[in-house]
Amino acid sequence: MDFKKNKKSMVLWIILGLLILSFFNLYRQKMTSAPLVVDYSEFIDRVHEGRIQEVALQGEVLEALYKTGERIQVFLPKIVQLQNLPLDLFKDKGVRFRFVPLEVSFFNFYTLLQIALPFLTVGLIWFLYYRQSQGGAGRSMGFGQSKVNFIDPDQHHITFADVEGAENAKEDLQEVVDFLKNPEKFEVLGGKIPKGVLLVGPPGTGKTLLAKAVAGEAGVPFVFMSGSDFVEMFVGVGASRVRDLFRQAKEHKPCIIFIDEIDAVGRARGGHAGGGHDERDQTLNQLLVEMDGFSEREGIIVLAATNRVDVLDKALIRAGRFDRQIMVPLPDLKGREGILRVHTRKVRLAPEVSLLQVARGTIGFSGADLANLVNEAALRAAKFNKTSVDKEDFEAGRDKILMGPERKNMLMTESDRRLTAFHEAGHALVAAYSSHSDPIHKATIVPRGMALGLVMRLPETDKVSVTRASLLADLDIALAGRIAEEMMFGEEGITTGASSDFKFATNLARKMVTHWGMSKKIGYLFYGEQDEYWSGLASHISDNEVNQIDEEIRKLLKEAHKRTLDLLTKYKSQLILLAETLLIYETLSGEEIDELLKNGEIKRPIPELEEVQKSDPTALTEVLPKEDSLGGEDSSNGEILSSVSLTIVNTLKYCWRVILKHGGTLGV
Repeated sequence: MDFKKNKKSMVLWIILGLLILSFFNLYRQKMTSAPLVVDYSEFIDRVHEGRIQEVALQGEVLEALYKTGERIQVFLPKIVQLQNLPLDLFKDKGVRFRFVPLEVSFFNFYTLLQIALPFLTVGLIWFLYYRQSQGGAGRSMGFGQSKVNFIDPDQHHITFADVEGAENAKEDLQEVVDFLKNPEKFEVLGGKIPKGVLLVGPPGTGKTLLAKAVAGEAGVPFVFMSGSDFVEMFVGVGASRVRDLFRQAKEHKPCIIFIDEIDAVGRARGGHAGGGHDERDQTLNQLLVEMDGFSEREGIIVLAATNRVDVLDKALIRAGRFDRQIMVPLPDLKGREGILRVHTRKVRLAPEVSLLQVARGTIGFSGADLANLVNEAALRAAKFNKTSVDKEDFEAGRDKILMGPERKNMLMTESDRRLTAFHEAGHALVAAYSSHSDPIHKATIVPRGMALGLVMRLPETDKVSVTRASLLADLDIALAGRIAEEMMFGEEGITTGASSDFKFATNLARKMVTHWGMSKKIGYLFYGEQDEYWSGLASHISDNEVNQIDEEIRKLLKEAHKRTLDLLTKYKSQLILLAETLLIYETLSGEEIDELLKNGEIKRPIPELEEVQKSDPTALTEVLPKEDSLGGEDSSNGEILSSVSLTIVNTLKYCWRVILKHGGTLGV
């Protein structure tokens, strides 16, 4: 059916193109065949020269034909009448003269075509635009037509097997599938299937995919529309589109209507600056009416998705409309492994890649994030001309998603690198010594995204709730970067780099006080915004309470500052060791940081010395050159230079190790 529509539309566009070409061709022919206009005196000169072969007169226009075949036109002056024409001159020069009466019309078929062709072209363009805007259904033009996307069962084959990480949601939606396949099973027992099912969950968790899977499992048409498609600048358009949506759904029943991001049209009515009768309210009212107008036997089920169920109108989610809410949370470990398995079906993986291990390191990732991770890993493997995607590619892809892309070409002065190293070392050191902090995944001073450096921590397991001790540890870690700067460079040497840390710490402390009841003075009161529309118009917190909240926030931050300062002062030598190591390696893993703080060094070779070792594998041996190798009868100059360079390299290596292990005590 779609092929026939596309073929018909293609034929119309071809006809339009031919008409346009014909119009320009006629216009070009007319321009090329039109005679040249000259004045009367020049015409007489041409007659005297004997260049004119024939002259035709029609009214006040005289057309002459050259002997060469060219034509000219002359508009006769009013003083030149027929009797004043130089007929004798024409006769002497052998010019044939004829008179064309005005009654003879030049309005022939070609003239008619030239006049009608522009109108036909404009009309055809309007007709094609009309058909396209109306989806080829031949309906009357207007803004009120819904922007519906129909997906026939034969066009997509998405089933529950393609959805992983949402087992509970699939189990609940299986009832919807059973109803669409076998409604009599429920009607016999007097049961009624929900008219509307609301899928609630964070972005990227697969709500739209679940809706498509329901349609695929049931084998019914899938009617898709976004919540923002209903609302236009013209009042009444949204309500008209709602009516049109349900009218079309009834024509294709049984089917599933899916409204994505329904909070764009289903927000609570009233209480905002637009009043209670704006376009969104009218659209929502019409949606409520249409859902109430359904009968149980129509075989139409409405699915909707949102991540802001808190702002939806209560009438929309009451029993009888969206009377069932299905949570689609972030996937757990098993769910992440299943999602990775789905997205890696067509990816060539290296044998050492374990999807379970990848899933363990992607806590907090949504299904969309995991799909992006697989894609980033595959792109990186292709970039380096690998035959398969290995563990290193997944690691690099995860870092790119979590920390942003590396800005390797960004030039930083040595002083900026040093300050960044101590800033990130402060974060990492406090995180390493905090028993309530998540483990460090990686610390780097390589600019990534908008940051000059960062310390990334990842939880070991999925978290359901967060303790107060963990939140206090987050406060300490957030302030550690600036405190490390103050310790090493003084108050005059601090920079603006801690701005995002302060923002995070302030917001976290505010939520501890106003949302989570973690302040003894404020108690168990909740001071969050009760209504986002009213938050800018009126305040439900007194000035005295605002001052108390600010005092408690400031108190939490001061206590965190003291704890962090004490810890960094106690382990200042390790702070210096960690910063100097970051300056050398630029990026350290969590395991390397633990090894460094425990043993005073890490096993990874120093990058500069590693290059020397690649050029000369024996250059970094611990054995000093023998005495006879520096001179002897058989020793050449090249051997002497090699031995001297070996001594220098070993000395440098020893100095590096001393600096790394005892940098704090040496005052470096």
